[in-house]
Amino acid sequence: MPVPSSFNDVGQDGQLRNFVGWVWYERETVLPQRWTQDLNTRVVLRVGSAHYYAIVWVNGVHVAEHQGGHLPFEADISKLVQSGPLSSCRITIAINNTLTPHTLPPGVIIYKTDTSMYPKGYFVQDTYFDFFNYAGLHRSVFLYTTPTTYIDDITVTTSVDQDTGMVNYQIFVQGNESFELEVRLLDKENKVVAHGTGGRGQLLVPHVHLWWPYLMHEHPAYLYSLEVRLTAGSVSDFYTLPVGIRTVAVTERQFLINGKPFYFHGVNKHEDMDIRGKGFDWALLVKDFNLLRWLGANSFRTSHYPYAEEVMQLCDRYGIVVIDECPGAGIMLPQNYDNVSLQHHLEVMEELVRRDKNHPAVVMWSVANEPASSLKSAGFYFKTVITHTKALDPSRPVTFVTASNYATDQGAPYVDVICVNSYFSWYHDYGHLELIQLQLETQFENWYRTYQKPIIQSEYGADAIAGIHEDPPLMFSEEYQKSLLQQYHLGLDKKRKEYVIGELIWNFADFMTNQTPGRAVGNKKGIFTRQRHPKSAAFLLRERYWKLANETRYHRSAVKSKCLENSPFTL
Repeated sequence: MPVPSSFNDVGQDGQLRNFVGWVWYERETVLPQRWTQDLNTRVVLRVGSAHYYAIVWVNGVHVAEHQGGHLPFEADISKLVQSGPLSSCRITIAINNTLTPHTLPPGVIIYKTDTSMYPKGYFVQDTYFDFFNYAGLHRSVFLYTTPTTYIDDITVTTSVDQDTGMVNYQIFVQGNESFELEVRLLDKENKVVAHGTGGRGQLLVPHVHLWWPYLMHEHPAYLYSLEVRLTAGSVSDFYTLPVGIRTVAVTERQFLINGKPFYFHGVNKHEDMDIRGKGFDWALLVKDFNLLRWLGANSFRTSHYPYAEEVMQLCDRYGIVVIDECPGAGIMLPQNYDNVSLQHHLEVMEELVRRDKNHPAVVMWSVANEPASSLKSAGFYFKTVITHTKALDPSRPVTFVTASNYATDQGAPYVDVICVNSYFSWYHDYGHLELIQLQLETQFENWYRTYQKPIIQSEYGADAIAGIHEDPPLMFSEEYQKSLLQQYHLGLDKKRKEYVIGELIWNFADFMTNQTPGRAVGNKKGIFTRQRHPKSAAFLLRERYWKLANETRYHRSAVKSKCLENSPFTL
C-alpha cells in the first residue's frame, strides 16, 4: 500500500473501498549508525496524518496513540533504537477509521438487525457530512533527529507601528534547563535586520516589508527568516522559521489586513483526487495553486479539516489567505455536544493552533462547518470552544460556518465573523434562479441586523456535470451553474461595499462522496472537474475575481503566472 494515500481506491476490492475497522501498515528500515550509537541524538518518529484512530509500535513496542485524522503526532523512539545491536527499525501502525458520536468529524455505526434483509452482524457507517470518509496514512511518515537538548516549539506574533515591524517570539526548549538562545531575523537578501537573545523577546524591524495577500500589493507574501540557535554545553540545535509580518483585525463592517480592508474572493476546497483519495501529492498541490492564481482567488477555507503542512507553507509563500478549519463537520446530533465530544474538540483545536499558529496566511480559525447550532446545547458548546481557541491564539478572529436560521443560531453570538452557507435555487426552489437575489438580500439583512458583524458568503453553488449543456439553463447543466453564480454575484455586489466581506465558491473541484441517488459519482459543484478541467463557471469566476482584485487592491500588482516561474502577468 503506497504512503501517502488513502487505501480505499488503490485496489480493485469493493470491500476494501468501503471497509470500516482496523487496517495495518508495517515497514522496516535501516537507521544510520550515528542514530543508533550516539546517545546525544534523539530519534523521533513523525506521522503526518493517520485517519482516524492510530496505534504505533516500534520493534513491537507500543510508542504512541492518536485520535484525529488530519493532524500530525510524534513519538521519541530513541531508547528503542539505541538499546541493542540492531540497526533496523520496524514501524507498525494500526489505523481504525470508525467514526462515533464523539469523534471529529462524528459518525454513527448503524446495525441492521432485520435478518430477512441483512446478514447477521451487518452494519454501516453513517455520517452527516458530504464527502467520502477516505482513510489510511494520508501524509508522510518519517524519522528525524534532534540533539537531546532541543528547540521544541516557537510562537511568533507580529504587529506594526508606522514603518516598524515588531516580531514577538517565545521559544520552548526541552532536555535541559541550562542553555543559551540566540535569535536573528533575516530578510530575503539574507541580511540580518534584528537580533536578540533568550527564550522570549521582541525584535524591531525598521522599514518593514509587510506580508500582503496575493493581488493586494505589488510585492505580496514577503517572508523573513527567524533563525534560532540553541547552545547547551557541547550540544547545539538550530531552527529556521519563515515569518510574515502582518496584522489582522475585524470591525463591525470590515476585515482588515495591515489596516486595509480585505475582501475574500476565493474558494472552498477538499483534499481529494482520483486513486490517491486524500493522500498528499506535490504535483496536484502545485497544479491547484496555479489554478488558484489563474482564477484570481486570494483565499480559501480548509473545508472541512486541516490540510497538509505543505499547503500552508505554499499559502505563506504565495500570499493565499486561509480560513483554517478543524474537522468539525457533521456535528448534528445532541450526543455530539456532550462533555466527551467537547473535550476532544478542545484538544483538536490545541493541536491545530500549535501546528498552524505561525503561518501568516492563516487569518482566522473556523471551529465547525454547518453544525446543528440551533440546538440549545450548542450555545455553551461553541462558547467554550471559541473562548478556548481565542485563549490559545488571541491574535486571530474565530468563526464557525453556519447553515442555521439567524434567529435561532446559538453559536453566532460568540463568533467574530458571520460565515453563512446557502444554496438558493438548488436545495430548494429548484430551478427558480429569479429568486436568488431577493433571498440573498433577505439573508444578509437578517444576519447583519441581528449581530452587527461582517459577513462572508462561505458557500454557494450548484452541481454541474461537465459537458451537459441546456439552454434555457436546467439543473446539472454547465449553463445552470453559471447562471446561478451570476445571480449570486448580483446579490453580493449590493452588499459587499457595506458589510459583506467575502465570497467563497463551493467548490473548487468536484470531489468524492458516499453513494446516494443525489450524487453522480461524487459532488459536482466544482468549477473544475475532479481532474482539474475547467467548466464554464471557472471562466465566469475568473473574470469576476480579477475585476474584484483590480477594484480592491491598493497597489499595482504584478504577479507570477505560475508558482515556479517569475514571469509576471496582469489581467
